[in-house]
Amino acid sequence: MPPLMIFAAGLGTRMRPLTNDRPKPLIKVAGRTLLDRALNLGRTAGAAPIVVNTHYLGAQVERHLDGQDVAISREAGQILDTGGGLRRALPLLGDGPVMTLNPDVVWTGPNVLARLAAAWDDQMDALLAVVPLERATARQGAGDLSLDGDGRLTRRGDFVYAGAQIIRPDRLAEIPEDVFSLNRLWDLLIEEGRAFGMVHDGGWCDVGYPDAIPLAEALLGG
Repeated sequence: MPPLMIFAAGLGTRMRPLTNDRPKPLIKVAGRTLLDRALNLGRTAGAAPIVVNTHYLGAQVERHLDGQDVAISREAGQILDTGGGLRRALPLLGDGPVMTLNPDVVWTGPNVLARLAAAWDDQMDALLAVVPLERATARQGAGDLSLDGDGRLTRRGDFVYAGAQIIRPDRLAEIPEDVFSLNRLWDLLIEEGRAFGMVHDGGWCDVGYPDAIPLAEALLGG
């Protein structure tokens, strides 16, 4: 099972005012923090090591994780976005493919990380979990991806990136900026036909703004 990076450094701008005094991963849905839900997904799937990055109100995240089997990748000076953040954390993650997970998502159904690991093979440089737009609870905006008959990804379409993936990080070294999104790496891999998608079979909710919380709780309630 690959190692896991959980992105917890973001400013949580869309979640204000709830994030005025706490980082978004520590917001609770149905009595449990988003970060703890993400950690449970990783541990249940057998991911090791698990790395969490921190920036905004990072001391709160670190206190929450104190004594747990989690490594911290600190982004103290500036927030590095997903691509820069993953590259910063690579010394903690080791060599080879890594899983990444956005904690501001609630899932039902099969463990998405375990399914990604089972579906991964050597022809892939990235395998992204996606959901159809019509099943993307609380999604704001259109879809962003399509899948062909072999599961290869292209830009634009009726699928939404679901916030979980396995990716080879080697080519992060080709991107000169310190701060950048993983979209930069995806574009390289999509162009070469090395990025694939896996449709999540269960429920999914984007917990990115306050009004999404009751929608997520309703999803979890069945």
